[in-house]
Amino acid sequence: MLRLRATFEKSGRAKYISHLDLNRCMLRIFRRSKLPVWYTEGFNPHPYYSFALALSLGFESSCEIMDFNITDDNMSLDVIKDRLNEVMPEGMGIVAIAPQIKKITAIAKAEYEFELKSDDVQGMYKAVEELLSAPEILIEKKTKKGIKTVDLKPDTEIVKLEIAEGAVRIAMRLPAGTKTNYNPTLFTEALKKSCEIPFEMVNIRRTGILCENNEKFS
Repeated sequence: MLRLRATFEKSGRAKYISHLDLNRCMLRIFRRSKLPVWYTEGFNPHPYYSFALALSLGFESSCEIMDFNITDDNMSLDVIKDRLNEVMPEGMGIVAIAPQIKKITAIAKAEYEFELKSDDVQGMYKAVEELLSAPEILIEKKTKKGIKTVDLKPDTEIVKLEIAEGAVRIAMRLPAGTKTNYNPTLFTEALKKSCEIPFEMVNIRRTGILCENNEKFS
């Protein structure tokens, strides 16, 4: 049995496919591909596959991770990739397929890029700098146990902060994985509370899923 890990992109209209609908979508994709996918056992067998991290509705991504198994040990990875891409919906596509190496528990961070559109771009840039230089960035976050106040400051890594094409462009790394998941909208919620400049968060894209040492998860 081949234990495989697919990296796939989700963009354009596909960013409006919810995580729940993504499960249904992949079920149809596997059936249409006619690949020898390993099925679960029991009363209602279905193709086995799992996703590393849920992606928020409206977010694009170039690095989504899906694990699945193929029962034919001799099947080419290129053939598997091509068969899946042939039946993928608009806005989705397999970027790479490789054997599973690391466990899902190795995921520690996710990298996001997004833009802040505003009529006052210079003021917006300064407001972001001021928030990042603050001693703490407190925001309320929903958890399984209710509303909890968290400090984003210690776990927020800024990769890029610049003014480009009439917007403030930001790339940041946030905790992700089985223990803690932070969404970049938490940062913009804190920004709205700290400044009075109107802005819109656009073009949100997950660009990386990383291990603790910032090594690419694969």
